[in-house]
Amino acid sequence: MKAHSFACFAFLLLPGVAGAIDVRMAFGEKIPPFCFPETNSGIELEVIGEALAYKGHVLKPVYVPFARIPLSFKDKTVDAVMTDLGQDLGSVGGHYGAPAVIYDNVFITLQSRQLHLKRPANLQGLSVVSFRGAAARYPNWLSELQGSRHYTELNDQEAQVKTLMKGRYDVVLSDRNIFKYFALKLKKDGFEVAPVQEHPFTTVNPQDYRPIFRDPKVRDDFNLGLKQLKDSGRFQAIYDKYLKE
Repeated sequence: MKAHSFACFAFLLLPGVAGAIDVRMAFGEKIPPFCFPETNSGIELEVIGEALAYKGHVLKPVYVPFARIPLSFKDKTVDAVMTDLGQDLGSVGGHYGAPAVIYDNVFITLQSRQLHLKRPANLQGLSVVSFRGAAARYPNWLSELQGSRHYTELNDQEAQVKTLMKGRYDVVLSDRNIFKYFALKLKKDGFEVAPVQEHPFTTVNPQDYRPIFRDPKVRDDFNLGLKQLKDSGRFQAIYDKYLKE
C-alpha cells in the first residue's frame, strides 16, 4: 500500500470521522439565548452542533418559520429538525434523539410583591404579559384572561422583563432561561433589575423537546455526543456562557 493511501485509510478509521456527514437541521426564528440565526450561535445550536461533532458530523442550520419546521422534515428539504411541534414525525421516517435543551415556562413576579400563584384563580385581578401563543398553550390558566385588558402577548421578551421591573405588569409568563438571559443583558446595560420569584405551574416533559433525525445512525451518534457533553461538563459550560453573571 502506498504511503499516502495508508494515511487516508488511517484517517478514515479515526473515531468520529468515518461516515461523518453534514446535517441540515431546521431551526425556528430567533430565540435568545437558545438560537441566534445571524451568528449561528446560542445554547441550542451549540449543544446540538457539538454533540454531532463528537462523531465528526457538521451541523448546517436552516432557519424557517416555526410552523414550517415539521413540514420541512416531511418534504425532505432537511435531514433533521429541532422539534416536532407536537406532530409525530416517527410515522414519516423520523428518529427521535435525546432532549438537547428544555424550555421551562413559569410565571415570574417581583419578589417584593410576595405573590402566590398556585391556581388559575390567583391570576384574577393581576395583569399578565406572556409570549405569543401562550393562551392557546395554557388555556386552563389563561383563557379567562384572554381578551381582557389584563392580558397581553408580546414577541419582544426583553420588553417583558422591562415592563415587569417598571411595574406595568404584575406577572410575566416566560421560559425561565429566556427571562434570565434578558435580565442579565439589561443589568449589564445599567438597567435596574430587582429580585424575582418563579412560580412553576406545569410539569415539564423533556420528551416534548427532542430533535428528530432522518438517519438513525446520526441520531445514535448525536445521543452519544450529548452524553459526552454532559459527562464532561461541557453541556453546563455552554449554558453558563449565556446565563452566568
